[in-house]
Amino acid sequence: MAGHSKWANIRHKKAKEDKKRAKIFNKHLREINVAAREGGGDPDGNPRLALAIDNAKADNVPKENIERAIKKGTGELDDGSGQYEEATYEGYGPGGIAYFIEVTTNNSNRTVGEIRHIFTKFGGNLGTDGSVGYLFEQKGLIRANADGSDEEEVMLSAIDAGAEDVEMEEDFFVITTPREKLAQVRQTLETSGVEIDSAELVRFPMTEVKVDPDTAGTNFKMMEMFEESDDVSNVFTNMKMDEETLAIAESG
Repeated sequence: MAGHSKWANIRHKKAKEDKKRAKIFNKHLREINVAAREGGGDPDGNPRLALAIDNAKADNVPKENIERAIKKGTGELDDGSGQYEEATYEGYGPGGIAYFIEVTTNNSNRTVGEIRHIFTKFGGNLGTDGSVGYLFEQKGLIRANADGSDEEEVMLSAIDAGAEDVEMEEDFFVITTPREKLAQVRQTLETSGVEIDSAELVRFPMTEVKVDPDTAGTNFKMMEMFEESDDVSNVFTNMKMDEETLAIAESG
């Protein structure tokens, strides 16, 4: 999982930069909206909503914005913007790299047009549902602050709670869990005093594709354009994240 956790770090660094822009708030609020609509507005009985609220608070989303998003999701508030729906898009980028894109949108026609445009701009193509989805496996990914924590205790606690893997990356624990164990592992770590930086569902590629530096650079530019879209929640690829490729990302 080493390559995946390093890529998670790069995504984290990008997210820190994105915090300067309102769109990071917008993406959190859309997730809260959908979670509340699907599972109700009480986070105690809705693990997905509880996770979404925690992640939003970690990025300093104002409490009143969170409460408004919950009310909109449950139908208590109608601001005229329409309800958000989740969708996924699949396709191939430069060098045959597979892309799995998760979106939250209130206008699917707008979103699919934008997704198709980005694929075309970089010489890729938007595929049909299922065209690349089988290449990815959904798992939980937790980043926890390692400062002041006993590494062995955290690892044992995470594994006992259901985690599959625990690694150290710089000053963070990077913890991989089965999809259904994400909330449980997070809660266990928080209860033991570990500070959670982020917790999310991600799609890990089951096989990876190695590309040359130029193709890697083009794919990183394509990923960035997808991530800049207000409608896009997550972008996953099967590009091999070795040291050479990671260096391209960090310098890009």
